[in-house]
Amino acid sequence: MGNHSADDVFPRSARSNTRSSGESSRRKSSRARAPSSVGYLIIAGAIAVALFFGLWWMLVSGGDEAPWVPAGLAASVVLLVALSAREVVMRRAWTRYLLEQDKHEHSSREINRKSVSSKNMHSTSLHSAALRAIQKQSAEADSAGASTESHLEVFHICQDYLTSTDEALRSSSLTTESRLAIRGGQEKVRSLQKHHMLIWARDGSRALTHEAQQRARTSDKIETANRALDCLDSALKVYPDEPELEQSKLAIREFIASVKVAHWVELAERSAFKGHYRRAIERYKDALFYLNRETVKEELRTAGAERIGREIELLRAHVRTAGRTTAAESSENKGSDETNDAR
Repeated sequence: MGNHSADDVFPRSARSNTRSSGESSRRKSSRARAPSSVGYLIIAGAIAVALFFGLWWMLVSGGDEAPWVPAGLAASVVLLVALSAREVVMRRAWTRYLLEQDKHEHSSREINRKSVSSKNMHSTSLHSAALRAIQKQSAEADSAGASTESHLEVFHICQDYLTSTDEALRSSSLTTESRLAIRGGQEKVRSLQKHHMLIWARDGSRALTHEAQQRARTSDKIETANRALDCLDSALKVYPDEPELEQSKLAIREFIASVKVAHWVELAERSAFKGHYRRAIERYKDALFYLNRETVKEELRTAGAERIGREIELLRAHVRTAGRTTAAESSENKGSDETNDAR
């Protein structure tokens, strides 16, 4: 995000009013705290340079013949990450700056009652500017190619806006017109906040579930799916009555149950193939345990239990057949030994 001058954020008419010397000094001090992308880039460059020389010194001390290459690569990576994150960091910094300016205006109104009306107009313009910034970032997050995390970023900015405006509404110096304007902005921001939180939870959980399906190891599948559940739980803490979140959570729990059951069924099939029938029976019982304990649709639970039950009965029949065969062989061997002894 590029540099924003004060003309871009605040209307000229609002700033052109006559101010007292105390207000001018406070305004100058607040402008001094305005976020600057130049300062951000200078800090990022300084960090990259310090990292470059630090790594270069360590590599030279370690006897590396070409210390410039890894040190330069590390410094370049830091700069690339800083540049890619600059837009998000500066956008949020400007939004926070607007909200801090609003808080400053409220405290000034409490000190100087004579300029209540002009400060109310300035506060309303600040909230309007913050609302426009939020709407702009919301549109960018909804655009094609935007990352899932951009929706979470908008949610947090909306949260900051609502906190600031709630504090403003508690002030007794606001006019009726200003209160109506702020409440109207709050309704819009609450709608945007919910919209972006639900999109973040939906897209984030889908991406993690898809990743879990691609994993090879059972433990990795379950761990990744649990991260998807954590994503949905975070959204449910804010919107506990949202049915879409509950449905997504149920689907992921069913996926986790299917992974556990499939894991033990596969182990049982391997044991049966090797002729370890008793071990296969125990593993089928483990599969049945998870099928009955985990969240599974009733029709799938019934069908799975019937299939596992049939496999267990077949394996028990194999065990009985193997036992009779072993007993017959033992009896035959014993009779042969007795015959040999008699001879």
